[in-house]
Amino acid sequence: MKDSDVSSQWVTINGAELYVEVLGAGEGKPVLIAHHGGGGIGSFHEPKETFGPLADLFQVVVFDARGCGISKGQAPYSHKAWADDVEGLRLWMGAEKIVVAGGSYGGIIAMEYAVAYPDRVAAMILRDTTADKANFETLVANARKQDRVELNWENFDRYWSGQVRDDADLKSLWAELIPLYDFEYDPVASAIAVEAGFYRHESHNWCFVHNIPTYDLKPFLPNLQIPTLVTVGRTDWVTPVSSSEVIASLIPNSKLVIFEKSGHSPQREEADLFQQTMRDFLAPILKVA
Repeated sequence: MKDSDVSSQWVTINGAELYVEVLGAGEGKPVLIAHHGGGGIGSFHEPKETFGPLADLFQVVVFDARGCGISKGQAPYSHKAWADDVEGLRLWMGAEKIVVAGGSYGGIIAMEYAVAYPDRVAAMILRDTTADKANFETLVANARKQDRVELNWENFDRYWSGQVRDDADLKSLWAELIPLYDFEYDPVASAIAVEAGFYRHESHNWCFVHNIPTYDLKPFLPNLQIPTLVTVGRTDWVTPVSSSEVIASLIPNSKLVIFEKSGHSPQREEADLFQQTMRDFLAPILKVA
């Protein structure tokens, strides 16, 4: 198989059938496993776009988490279950250590994995994420301050409290929120993104009913001796710069990079700079490996 090839298959991990793609598959190459964001609105397409360009350096594993994208629904959709599935993928790949990566909710799972399996992590890349539930309190204030769109506050509360009725309802609620995410709002691009998305309300609700109310990794992060890249967009309203500053202050061997012309998605809004930032961070780690 050439390094440019993509291997796609269904893999059973911890009893869950997951859709998995391996980009840049090749003997002897290190492994990077990237978890998508979004909970029930996420899919492998986002980390594929973000981390796929690193396939010249890594075997890049992207996948739909249990209950997300096109993977099968297999509760629980807990942080532990999702982190354990990353470990299952590491074992499936036969890697001693991995670079673990994730943006937004995927960053939460990347940190959960690093805390649970610190000896299996060579480095970590985080994008626009949070170490605790504090941002789920500030996002309300941030949403009320914005003047980009008029929000339906009943729908807003249902989305963030895990009271979504069905998949169609989740899509409708996401369409109302997506204008807040980019540095510059493009209604056409946002509408296209909504239509291209995947919507799994069961796993979405699980995130905000069961996971987030007790979420706090701050006490554990100072114990991580893992090179960590922490990135965030300057105008991110949902996981603001302050959330990334907390993470970077707690992980000893971390580097914080703020993207000045980005909202929640600097990997897309400042793509070239984001890619170069990752490569600069990974260069010394690859030399050691």
